[in-house]
Amino acid sequence: MIRRPRRGIPAVLTAVVLLGVCVVVAVSVVQLLLDEPPLISYDAVAGRIHQAQWTDLVPAIAGGVVALVGLLLVLSAVVPGKSRILVLTPDGSTTDAAISRTSLRTTLRDAAKVDGVTNAVVTVRRGRVRTVVRTDRTITDGLADAVRAAVEQRLGHIGLARHHDVTVKVKAPRSTP
Repeated sequence: MIRRPRRGIPAVLTAVVLLGVCVVVAVSVVQLLLDEPPLISYDAVAGRIHQAQWTDLVPAIAGGVVALVGLLLVLSAVVPGKSRILVLTPDGSTTDAAISRTSLRTTLRDAAKVDGVTNAVVTVRRGRVRTVVRTDRTITDGLADAVRAAVEQRLGHIGLARHHDVTVKVKAPRSTP
């Protein structure tokens, strides 16, 4: 049970470009059917294409751009994205359980707000939880250990299938002399 992100952005961009081309072609066809001058003249486009040589710079650049865009679209369809959920430890039943990265980040941020912490930012990556906390204290002795213990305890209660290392960084105001 590994949900992957959808490939919405490449699909939308491709659809918008194709829709634009179709609209231009449809408008030109309707204008030709109504005996009006078309938006884009077929004769002008065909004449320009027939005059172009394979050794010219413009067809080479256009072909390279089209090949690059096609390669990027194929790669975005084939390469798996970062999973959107993290699997929980199986409890012996036949059902699978998971937690979304957003929910895990939120609950760990709440756990990191121990006494003395004013703000916490949590990032969850492969096998790692990074916590950056801000405090108004000028002396931060033991605060990082308290935050790490709270976050690790919450991770233990959640029960992720994969172990995550917890790192904590404390940001405090500068002390005034």
